[in-house]
Amino acid sequence: MDIIKVFSLNVRKYRIQKGWSQEELAEKSDLHRTYISAVECERRSIALENIQKLADALEIDTYKLFME
Repeated sequence: MDIIKVFSLNVRKYRIQKGWSQEELAEKSDLHRTYISAVECERRSIALENIQKLADALEIDTYKLFME
């Protein structure tokens, strides 16, 4: 299992389910849009604090971002 790939696919999946652009997710999670793009494109590792910010913004339990 490639955890970065799973995580990035899940961020994108949950963002799209909400009908949000990367910019909207960035605004709701207090992160930059280019950071969201880099995470979704597997170009960036992510700090635990930012994982929690994304999960909170997406209104999901954090562990769901790591499930295949």
